[in-house]
Amino acid sequence: QAQLVESGGGLVQPGGSLRLSCAASGFSLDYYAIGWFRQAPGKEREGVSCISNGDASRYYSASVQDRFTISRDDAKNTVYLQMNSLKPEDAAVYYCATRTSRQCGTKWYEDGRFDYTYWGQGTQVTVSS
Repeated sequence: QAQLVESGGGLVQPGGSLRLSCAASGFSLDYYAIGWFRQAPGKEREGVSCISNGDASRYYSASVQDRFTISRDDAKNTVYLQMNSLKPEDAAVYYCATRTSRQCGTKWYEDGRFDYTYWGQGTQVTVSS
């Protein structure tokens, strides 16, 4: 059964760091572009970052640019999101998802059912002192 599992979330103080992992089972991630999304209470889900097949390109939302880094280790069937200088507004449930194409594309942040297929269950990130 194809499955994505996120991990690495938790409670961190403002200015701290976390590394999220997105591990696939039942299929290989290496074919896919992978996106990270987040959803805070009362807000719509928003795109955070995307990494293309073969690490050909990486994209970030303006709100996380220069603080977050997406990477992939296809040998481990895992994609990572390194989050530094965390702010209270970064608090959300973070999800990873497989894009329907091998490249992220300029509209990687759109999360319709024709854009991303497999989704993980999410991991909670809380940023608070």
